Amino acid sequence: MDEEYDVIVLGTGLTECILSGIMSVNGKKVLHMDRNPYYGGESSSITPLEELYKRFELPDGPPESMGRGRDWNVDLIPKFLMANGQLVKMLLYTEVTRYLDFKVVEGSFVYKGGKIYKVPSTETEALASNLMGMFEKRRFRKFLVFVANFDENDPKTFEGVDPKQTTMGEVYKKFDLGQDVIDFTGHALALYRTDDYLEQPCLETINRIKLYSESLARYGKSPYLYPLYGLGELPQGFARLSAIYGGTYMLNKPVDEIVVEDGHVIGVKSEGEIARCKQLICDPSYIPDRVRKAGQVIRVICILSHPIKNTNDANSCQIIIPQNQVNRKSDIYVCMISYAHNVAAQGKYIAIVSTTVETAEPEAEIEPALELLEPIDQKFVAISDMYEPTDDGSESQIFASRSYDATTHFETTCNDIKDIYKRMTGSDFDFENMKRKQNDVFGEDEQ
Repeated sequence: MDEEYDVIVLGTGLTECILSGIMSVNGKKVLHMDRNPYYGGESSSITPLEELYKRFELPDGPPESMGRGRDWNVDLIPKFLMANGQLVKMLLYTEVTRYLDFKVVEGSFVYKGGKIYKVPSTETEALASNLMGMFEKRRFRKFLVFVANFDENDPKTFEGVDPKQTTMGEVYKKFDLGQDVIDFTGHALALYRTDDYLEQPCLETINRIKLYSESLARYGKSPYLYPLYGLGELPQGFARLSAIYGGTYMLNKPVDEIVVEDGHVIGVKSEGEIARCKQLICDPSYIPDRVRKAGQVIRVICILSHPIKNTNDANSCQIIIPQNQVNRKSDIYVCMISYAHNVAAQGKYIAIVSTTVETAEPEAEIEPALELLEPIDQKFVAISDMYEPTDDGSESQIFASRSYDATTHFETTCNDIKDIYKRMTGSDFDFENMKRKQNDVFGEDEQ
């Protein structure tokens, strides 16, 4: 403890572990502490199942029918990885992929009028989909072709659209797309949670639809990947990377005080000792006085003994319930995985419902999603406050991450990582900075 570090990191959530990995690879001396005895903080996977029952204060513990407790790894925060997204890029560049195995999620579905439909994302699927009538299909196909060919550096592909001026609402009008098609394009392909994007310039939405279709093109079934043994494997993979590059890890280490002098951080006090540092990264739970509440998320973990109806018996899938369909401002998401991913006992499925809380009765808000999952063997309800930092850290050199939001993928988490990196180093985040150094002599080669 009694040493001087470049960076001290508090909390082993995914954001913190990726940043400590990058800082270590870039030659910084890093100390990484967590008050918990396990990795992952908010983004951990809970095992054995008995531990989940304890965590949610269910006195009886799991019944026999749930199988062996240690066959379960239950994520507290449900998310998938976009196959062509930023987190996969980070995993590839740092070669953390060596420690993980992924499976493609089997399907993406969208809710319309009380039923679920497969999200059409290729021309063939669009033409076969029951979501649209015949003429609508042709218009949608034209729109998909326009998006696929769109290149912001080549005005010839604009077809009269100005990427920085034309709003997305106007682009939909240009292709004469109906409300249902707009709903699933904006929410199931571009993955927006609200309809605010309709008033924004269209470039961001076009790029999001491109990310979806490029991710889909990589593996075919859906654009999403999921790691075997649960999302808790991700922070651990990056923690390993940090350790290989000399990072020091201390779990189960209480943090008594963040020591600040003349307005900037100089160290962390724990069990009577002070470790000194120039910069500090932490999750919001370590600095309640430097963050503000930015809303709430409800997440309901449901254990099922059956696949979800009308998903073709998929052993993993995502369902998006667009807000318009259920008179809300923000979408409701369902992420489902199962024993096929080594996260549940044989024959069992885990479906996690999540959304941004909008009323005083959050459980009533997610009712439409729970109806799709019936019968449910057991549910665990968590309502979490979301926090964001109140200052950018330039003065204090204390950099807080944001709480994990209700989106079903890691793109927003990666944006937070890039943002913190820029504030800490003063330079733009570059994936090249994450590459392992060639003279990596830390005994990884023989594996």
